[in-house]
Amino acid sequence: MAPLEQAHPVEIASEELENSVVDEAASLGVRRFFTIAGRDPFDEIEWEIRTAHIPGKDGPVFEQRDVEFPKFWSQTATNIVAQKYFRGRMTSPERERSVRQMIGRVVDTIVAWGRQGGYFASDEEAETFEAELKAILVNQLAAFNSPVWFNVGFEEKPQCSACFILSIDDSMDSILDWIRREGVIFRGGSGSGVNLSRLRSSREQLSKGGYASGPVSFMRGADASAGTIKSGGKTRRAAKMVVLDVDHPDIEEFIWCKAREEQKARVLEQAGYDMSLDSPDWASIQYQNANNSVRVTDAFMQACEADGDWNLTARTDGTVVETLKARKLMHDLAEAAWRCADPGLQYDTTINSWHTLPNTGRINASNPCSEYLSIDDSACNLASLNLMKFRREDGELDVEAFEHAADVMFLAQEILVGNSSYPTPEIEQNAKAYRQLGLGYANLGALLMARGLPYDSDEGRAYAAAITALMTGRAYRKSSEIASRMGPFAGYRKNAAAMIGVIAKHRAAVGNIEDQGTVPADLLGAARKAWDDALDLGEVHGFRNAQSSVLAPTGTISFMMDCDTTGVEPDFSLVKSKKLVGGGEITIV
Repeated sequence: MAPLEQAHPVEIASEELENSVVDEAASLGVRRFFTIAGRDPFDEIEWEIRTAHIPGKDGPVFEQRDVEFPKFWSQTATNIVAQKYFRGRMTSPERERSVRQMIGRVVDTIVAWGRQGGYFASDEEAETFEAELKAILVNQLAAFNSPVWFNVGFEEKPQCSACFILSIDDSMDSILDWIRREGVIFRGGSGSGVNLSRLRSSREQLSKGGYASGPVSFMRGADASAGTIKSGGKTRRAAKMVVLDVDHPDIEEFIWCKAREEQKARVLEQAGYDMSLDSPDWASIQYQNANNSVRVTDAFMQACEADGDWNLTARTDGTVVETLKARKLMHDLAEAAWRCADPGLQYDTTINSWHTLPNTGRINASNPCSEYLSIDDSACNLASLNLMKFRREDGELDVEAFEHAADVMFLAQEILVGNSSYPTPEIEQNAKAYRQLGLGYANLGALLMARGLPYDSDEGRAYAAAITALMTGRAYRKSSEIASRMGPFAGYRKNAAAMIGVIAKHRAAVGNIEDQGTVPADLLGAARKAWDDALDLGEVHGFRNAQSSVLAPTGTISFMMDCDTTGVEPDFSLVKSKKLVGGGEITIV
């Protein structure tokens, strides 16, 4: 594989803006769609007083009485939001008791930042944005990632990004600093990923004699550290991704490390030990706080097809340490994943062929759930649209409402970038230089069921592709509109040709969506127009953001929005039980 390259923070220079047309008087086109001027969106819905209650084995795990929620929010949403997102100590007067307070805290802060940052052309535009964002959130049309609800309006410089990608070098100082940086990220309620392929293998010698420990050994220490940290102090587990290239000499140990530990867990459970998540017995099972992924190239996949050899190469000098059959490695990958759902695969060649920042650095890793892929030492804040809320009475997607909600949420996410805190100076510089965002959606499985489309069908895939194309195209279109007022991201000039090329590839890909007779003409037409606009505007103004969308698992915020299915997943059962971190269990029907 190509050697790992680190992205270096860039300095924002005035010449970066030379290739764009910046108009400080330009309006971002914020308009009213869900609201009426002079009316508070909170007054347009019915509210009620409830008790938020999560039962446990030995009494309530959580209870808060007299909380105020919209009448149409479910009891599950009430319990989850009150427990996880209401801020302030339970016994204090500052404790939030209403969704009005929670949404107001977040939206008022974002709008104030937007005014200070010069995002709005007028007070009227700012007021319109505020009302529309509140309406979208209170009506469960969309939600920000958890760190926004945890931290915005509560901390002066809040950590707003759910996703980070870290870098690491082959030195003890860097390895120990990796574990420290992860701890800072987990404390803020977020997660991170890292590619450990720079670390020399356990089969390579150290400069002072002896052999290196190897990445899997250091993973054990990092995993234990993550297991001790309750993410953000907010009943949320630490989230990690660990990636290793398929040509690393320790790849076999990496593939099997988690499966072997989970086999141990099964044996202990049969012997009577408590293997539930919060049990002290479970804490002895290693490698359980991270998702593991193997980074594979086209060359490896071609070797598998041809039943060819595959070389594992030393990190220090590139010499061949061992030669294996590629198919054996693939078989091991498949069996380990069958046993414990890890490791996953990341397709390195394809990922980097769609990279918008190739002149800054390659993509080596991802965030914990593998939806965000970008340069090392980078960040991404996420938000998700609830697809079922955009379903019209005739069963079709309300394209105009969906586009408008995407525009509003994307602008809010962009405003967050410059006002957030970041765990390291390198991440802060890259976040502000490249401004990656992750707009996504949830409830796809429910929408396909409601429309009568099988999840695993060409018709279902075409419908999902059209929705995804519309959302991402619209996000890049909005990014270019923001660039017309605020200027493109600082690293744009260096990557302009490559990024325009990727946008053009996306536009061409929309033409490959086969409607199968199930994709409405207005949806497919809007998707194509969104990408036409994104490319046309981008060639003039550039883009404010190096990335615009991800499709995240949307765990907790799916419950907040009363989604029937999370992220892009199908519904795997009509009745589901979810064990909560910190104790308790909820049933979802």
